[in-house]
Amino acid sequence: MAEPATDTILVLNGPNLNMLGTREPEKYGHATLADVEALCRETAASFGLKADCRQSNREGELIDFIHEAHARKMKGIIINAGGYSHTSIALHDALLAVQIPTVEVHVTNIHARESFRHHSYTARAAFASLCGFGIEGYRLAIQGLAAKLGLKPKA
Repeated sequence: MAEPATDTILVLNGPNLNMLGTREPEKYGHATLADVEALCRETAASFGLKADCRQSNREGELIDFIHEAHARKMKGIIINAGGYSHTSIALHDALLAVQIPTVEVHVTNIHARESFRHHSYTARAAFASLCGFGIEGYRLAIQGLAAKLGLKPKA
């Protein structure tokens, strides 16, 4: 049985997000995935939470992480499914199956990009979606999730 993590949120990053900092910096900026994870841990801690940060380029592994979040009774999920946002009904279904409050994040404004990026399956399984704020969107997502959970910043 998985060890409970009731004070933890899952921060899930999908394909190619391991390339942040070097991948198309004119679109994604120069911050790395390590920078994103540090930002998430810091923001989560300000609400008395831990951030379990995961990244995978494989759809099935992302689904396994979502199922693990359910088994461990995590409080919430922040997800940037990358390109899978626009194609993966399986990720959508996994998020709905676990019924964990979820916020979708995209570093860029997906609605100002190619038309195939305008639709997001993962957004339909989330209570909120943020895009276009750069990596700051992760901080905003955690703050929004904390508000949804009724958590206040710790002094």
